Amino acid sequence: MPQDREFAFTREDFEWIRQKVTRETGIQLNPSKDQMVYARLARRLRARGLKDFASYRKLLDNDDGEEMGLFVNALTTNLTAFFREAHHFDHLAEVLEAHRGHDITIWSAGCSSGEEPYSIAMTVMDTLGEEDAAGVRIMATDLDSSVIAHGEFGIYEEARVAGLDRSLLKRHFLKGKGRNLGKVRVKPQLRAMVEFQTLNLLHDWPFDEPFDIVFCRNTVIYFDKTTQARLFERLFAQTTPGAWLYIGHSESLWKVTERFVSHGRTVYRRQE
Repeated sequence: MPQDREFAFTREDFEWIRQKVTRETGIQLNPSKDQMVYARLARRLRARGLKDFASYRKLLDNDDGEEMGLFVNALTTNLTAFFREAHHFDHLAEVLEAHRGHDITIWSAGCSSGEEPYSIAMTVMDTLGEEDAAGVRIMATDLDSSVIAHGEFGIYEEARVAGLDRSLLKRHFLKGKGRNLGKVRVKPQLRAMVEFQTLNLLHDWPFDEPFDIVFCRNTVIYFDKTTQARLFERLFAQTTPGAWLYIGHSESLWKVTERFVSHGRTVYRRQE
């Protein structure tokens, strides 16, 4: 470990943090991520007026939950975009059309700052129309409480939507004025379609009904195979027969689960 850092940070500190993150979130931090861990957590040490990482470890051990949330927020990566992996939304439109007139429940698991669930909501609205869209419930969850708050606000820099079609922007976003110049806000009717909630996928899932469609993309890549297998077993129990599952482009269910069958590029369907 470099010796010229602001805070003392030993290999023991780093290994303790790696194990703590895995226990709390299931995420496996690569052994080469010590610089990233230091940079992100140094902010927390400054905020708490601590002199070294050993003191921060003691703080976490005696934490009532508040600092643990900030610790997790600092170390979780949130990379997302509207209509990321566009083929999923093309497929989703076909699924929605096939279920027109029926109630549909959708879960965006690992929703980050809201771009994914709002992309889902836009697809629902544009495919079904406002009347039939009323029968669709979208749940959006993430481990990071700060990005959940961002999603609930539904406000984004214009650069985040620069690549979207103009007609789509007109239908679903309001352009900021005055001090909000350079920003856009999701329209109220779209915002009302999505329910945001902080959720750790490794903890209890407080859902009363199963889901017909699940987006769980670029999330399980951080878990080991055993944890992935347990997660997809739980997803099987939390979905309806024939439910659709979308995973990330760099993820695979091979040798993880046979509960979901491939239907093309990173699109799966639950076994009946």
